[in-house]
Amino acid sequence: MSSTLRLDDFLPDLAGVPRARRMQMQAAAREIVECYRVLRKGGLNVVGEVLRGGGEFVEMEHYPADDVFDSDSHAQYYYHAHRGVDAEHGHFHTFVRAGGIPDGRFPLSVPHASEPRPGGSDAICHLVAVSMDGWGYPSGLFTTNRWVTDESWFAAEDAIAILPHFEIDHAFPSWPTNRWLSAMLRLYGPQIEGLLRHRDAVMDECQADRLGEDVYEDRRIDVIGYLPIAVDTFAEAVTDSLR
Repeated sequence: MSSTLRLDDFLPDLAGVPRARRMQMQAAAREIVECYRVLRKGGLNVVGEVLRGGGEFVEMEHYPADDVFDSDSHAQYYYHAHRGVDAEHGHFHTFVRAGGIPDGRFPLSVPHASEPRPGGSDAICHLVAVSMDGWGYPSGLFTTNRWVTDESWFAAEDAIAILPHFEIDHAFPSWPTNRWLSAMLRLYGPQIEGLLRHRDAVMDECQADRLGEDVYEDRRIDVIGYLPIAVDTFAEAVTDSLR
């Protein structure tokens, strides 16, 4: 998919993020380090935790098999692989379901939708995917088209309001992996917001070029925006910005 829109133009300058939020990001980075510490002591990593007991790693299958869901926050995630990207082992897809969506936030209405979308008590918002390398560490964040995850599709500003509600606060399948993923979405919150705004701008551009079509179901449009990440480097930048 080609677009005239650059992701960099939607990403915030770290210095422009409010100091209170940068302090929250710094705390999230410390949480990530702590999760790595306890996993490494057991010779483990965050990906291995969700694959454990799942048998052979099969493309497109969800790990764990029935996803991970928090009945208090209504946050959900699963791990799988389907993109065939160089150096990517797989990725986490993160969501919040209807019960965790703030009042006044509703899925986008598309008059010419060609496929049914989950709504009402079945509504679900995909936030971001976290790409993982072969050693079990995060290497990127990306957004996807609606058909990829069969989400309801919330406009960027609504998804941004939903983002803080992602929290997995239990021990299945792994307490440190759940804490790690929750902290990743806090650490990179401003970047995820930029990815979501870029996602909408790209899709609006596509729709304007193809009036009457449902571009949200176009299998040629899968990954919309991809941001390479390096947690250690970014965490250091956050800390430096607070000095």
